[in-house]
Amino acid sequence: MSLIDDLKWRYATKKMNGTKVPQEKIDYILEATRLSPSSSGLQPYKVLVISDKALLEKIKDIAWNQNQVIDCSHLLVFVAWDKYTNERVSEVFNYTMDQRGLPHSNMDDYKANILSIYEPLGQEWHAHHASKQSYIAFAMAIAAAAEQKVDTTPMEGFLNEKLDELLQLEGTGYKSTLLLPLGYREDENDWLVNMKKVRTPKEDFITEVSLEDLK
Repeated sequence: MSLIDDLKWRYATKKMNGTKVPQEKIDYILEATRLSPSSSGLQPYKVLVISDKALLEKIKDIAWNQNQVIDCSHLLVFVAWDKYTNERVSEVFNYTMDQRGLPHSNMDDYKANILSIYEPLGQEWHAHHASKQSYIAFAMAIAAAAEQKVDTTPMEGFLNEKLDELLQLEGTGYKSTLLLPLGYREDENDWLVNMKKVRTPKEDFITEVSLEDLK
């Protein structure tokens, strides 16, 4: 089955049946997420995996009582850097050079250029930029889950500060950005499951632009 077919199959599942997703499928989804692209390869985010029902109950209260949080098999919590620092960027680039068998100094000029651009923009911009990077990985997780015939419900609907407090993110340099329940649809009780998938028509969504068009 092609990726297009997988994406046609998936939808934002409204009711999950509580069935456990096999660990090999979870591992596949997480590996696809880890391999996602990010700006300058910094990956300023990570994923917390939660299946503990007691903790999920607490998260449900923070996530506007969305039942998928407790009916899912696993909940992926995406968290992103709260700011870019010389130490953080250096750690990533040094690890990259170590893996490639190259001296750390190979990245000095590139690192200095990044920091010279980022630093004046302020911490709010940093956090927003890092958060946007996590969305790329989030999309990859959704696509990988669809390929594995695992249902998902993309969620921005939760109280970030309360979740950060619950997960003890204070002082870690990370802030929560997104939630992704993984599980299986409950056909009988999901009002959306048999609805036609609707997206913007191609002719409205895609526009080819040339320099001539902009004159």
